[in-house]
Amino acid sequence: MIDSVMKKVYIKIIVAGLIVLSYSLGYAVGPHSNRAGKTTLESSKRGRAANCTEGLAKAELDLNNVRALILTGGDLWRDFQNNASYEVPKGSEIHALFAGGLWMGGKDKSGQLKVAAQAFRERGNDFWPGPLSTITAEVSPQTCSDYDKHFRTTKVDVARFVAWYEAGLADAVNGTSTQQENFPDYQIPESILDWPANGDLLKNEAEVLAPYIDRNGDGVYDPGDGDYPKYDLKNEFDCTEREAVIYGDQNLWWIFNDKGNVHTQSGASSIGLEIRAQAFAFASNDEVNNMTFYNYEIHNRSSFTLTETYFGQWVDPDLGRSDDDYVGCDVSRGLGYVYNGDDDDQDGQQQGYGVRPPALGIDFFQGPFLDRDGKDNIGPLSNDSALGYNDALSDNGIPYKGLGVGYGDTIKDNERMGMFAFLYHDNVGNGPRRDPRTANEYYGYLRGFWTDGSHMVYGGNGHKDGCAAPWSCVEAEFMFPNDSHPVG
Repeated sequence: MIDSVMKKVYIKIIVAGLIVLSYSLGYAVGPHSNRAGKTTLESSKRGRAANCTEGLAKAELDLNNVRALILTGGDLWRDFQNNASYEVPKGSEIHALFAGGLWMGGKDKSGQLKVAAQAFRERGNDFWPGPLSTITAEVSPQTCSDYDKHFRTTKVDVARFVAWYEAGLADAVNGTSTQQENFPDYQIPESILDWPANGDLLKNEAEVLAPYIDRNGDGVYDPGDGDYPKYDLKNEFDCTEREAVIYGDQNLWWIFNDKGNVHTQSGASSIGLEIRAQAFAFASNDEVNNMTFYNYEIHNRSSFTLTETYFGQWVDPDLGRSDDDYVGCDVSRGLGYVYNGDDDDQDGQQQGYGVRPPALGIDFFQGPFLDRDGKDNIGPLSNDSALGYNDALSDNGIPYKGLGVGYGDTIKDNERMGMFAFLYHDNVGNGPRRDPRTANEYYGYLRGFWTDGSHMVYGGNGHKDGCAAPWSCVEAEFMFPNDSHPVG
């Protein structure tokens, strides 16, 4: 049984060490999951904060049974009038999630703490739209403004474009007219024409921003040459390779950074992150129709290597009515979840789900890749991992899903981190379990420490003050796991 009723669930993820960090996560009404690791984030550039204004663009992911509002400032699902905007079932006016945001923290070579985090924007912002210079890690207010948008594509539109273009190529060879016959009056969609594939080299932006297929290999995105957003239309991409692709049947792509201005959310020094994000969904006849998915590709453009780096996805679920939700995690499945406190989710400040309300799961189903080492690793490597090397293995020697995927499958360098921690904090009061207010407190939550500096413990409310006796306070990484922890 879950120990405490909480309005806010916070999920800690500690990611693998890569120059480019990338992971995918999915949200679903119905059981699903979440993951993690600890890392170094390397770079070789230097920059300073600009004077960007906050990102105000919003777009809806609405292909399937979910209507999810996506923003451009590192946060999700909440509109600017403080309303929940993750509606499921679509059209019901009932919402399952209230807000979400990215948190990251680490230290530079001098030990200075760097944090970038986003929550409700009630205190400010740590993220702004747009790419950074690969030379200076700077961004101009104009660039922030230009990229305050989402780039929406659908797999159907891209597949139709490819079929149209390739029909034209075949006609040129065969002397036929199938392109006009099969695609009369076809016009290339603006979503393909306006795809932000190439950065502005005059501003020293990356040559490739949004991934695309470059048919002639000239390095310039041009739909006139048959170039298109990089969907895997022919099932030919190897998911074990570390290449960016476009996912889903419907996709929103956007780019943001933590250098656009002073960090007023966390109060911390900036890092120099450029984050290329995707929100996507699939239309299906199964449970996937109730899910949305997110992918982040993270580049460190700063001059320093970020060490002791922790990365987290913060989530505030309001499963219908907001004041009767319980949270927990299934460690062996890598699953974080929220469910109603009883069998009737009544209306409150928000519309409830009624009798037999659903549960909602959060799944980091493909976490960040481990560093390449030329090996097929059989389990999490570090001795300071949440469970330890041997304890992370199941009885048959295969790692538990919660700790990652790709281990022990004979394929080298395809291992991805899994869930290494599941944490929560309260959103009211001034006690040690309250919302973070300083950079050290954000970083502390990422590392499993309350705002008073004490480590989270198993049982009760997760704080040592709730333990029956001092000897019963066992430090823990997973809050409210019930009996799902593989080694207790």
